[in-house]
Amino acid sequence: MTGIITRGFRRSAVVAAALLFGVTSAFAYVAPGTSPDEANLSNHNTYTNRDGNTVHAPARSLSGKAPEGATARCRDGSYSFSRHRSGTCSRHGGVADWL
Repeated sequence: MTGIITRGFRRSAVVAAALLFGVTSAFAYVAPGTSPDEANLSNHNTYTNRDGNTVHAPARSLSGKAPEGATARCRDGSYSFSRHRSGTCSRHGGVADWL
């Protein structure tokens, strides 16, 4: 009986770990030093996020490729550099794709 319980616990632990790592990778950290190539962006605006960090405001890519440091593509075609999922692309039609 103990072997059955142990195997069940192990299986549950493996499933829980897989879910945990799958969920946390969706919230991948973007290093504060990662900055986009300004020459490839439609604007050069910034904002201060809730952590007090200066973040590039959503902008369109002039090359058509995802800019360095972008975390999401918004539904209006601009790219977001947000460091938190909450509110990302909120004034740009919402998130089309997470990068």
